[in-house]
Amino acid sequence: MPESTYRPYTTKFDIEIDADHLDNVLGPLTNANAKALDEAWDVVQTGLLSWRTQLHLLAADTDARVRSHLSKEQLTGTAVTLLLDQSGSMRGQKMLFSAATADIVQEFLLTLGVSCEVLGFTTSHWKGGRSRNRWKWRFRPRNPGRLNDLLHIIYRSFTDNRASTGGWVYRQMLRHDLAKENIDGEAIEWAARRLLDHPANRKILIVLSDGAPVDDSTLSENGPTYLTDHLQEVVDHIVSAAQISIASLGIGFRPHNFYPQSGYVESPSDMGNALIGLLESILTKG
Repeated sequence: MPESTYRPYTTKFDIEIDADHLDNVLGPLTNANAKALDEAWDVVQTGLLSWRTQLHLLAADTDARVRSHLSKEQLTGTAVTLLLDQSGSMRGQKMLFSAATADIVQEFLLTLGVSCEVLGFTTSHWKGGRSRNRWKWRFRPRNPGRLNDLLHIIYRSFTDNRASTGGWVYRQMLRHDLAKENIDGEAIEWAARRLLDHPANRKILIVLSDGAPVDDSTLSENGPTYLTDHLQEVVDHIVSAAQISIASLGIGFRPHNFYPQSGYVESPSDMGNALIGLLESILTKG
């Protein structure tokens, strides 16, 4: 593989954090944002009750079909990472259904005996943050590379073996101050490194996203295809290494140009059904 031309200008301000500790990065919620978060979480817990029930029923049916294809040893020897885009365009219904879907699907996988990790990615700031400020202080060298501060979030790690956590940790996805830019290539590299550290024989990475990577600060200084080129480079490398099966579920966006296997939904409410269907297809393939 040729040497990549992609690089971060600095990694000094990048953050990897457990979801429970997001206040340390974003600061405490304002009264208005706290009220909005409570209202959004109430929708997930009660307003989507019928939707959640239907998805649990689908998961139970799929569970039986998957078990008919795979042995217990094959299932316990599999690890799945769900990597969720948490950019600004995901706010609202997309993030509501992302939180509800992640909660039910991780329970579905753990009930099967499959190890599961749920991760999210965005940036700490809009339009560059401290990375861009450092570049400006250094006389603005041309083509500086990635110019924003990564925020990578662990909602559920592989070390958490509880079949259900009551979904509380996914409440943090609904914070109005969370969703900003999306730098997909580096997020996938991060998720893949974590997945490769897992002892499972079979490793699967699924990216849920509603669009191509966008960070205005980076693109304005490096060209309009800088982030998409890197995303394609990262996915191609994972495919050629053949240690991880990678796929994507697009939400109002068809990601097939980037990934060897993908699904697509027009409506966020279809995310749960589509993700379970995609997982069934990948798990039972071959």
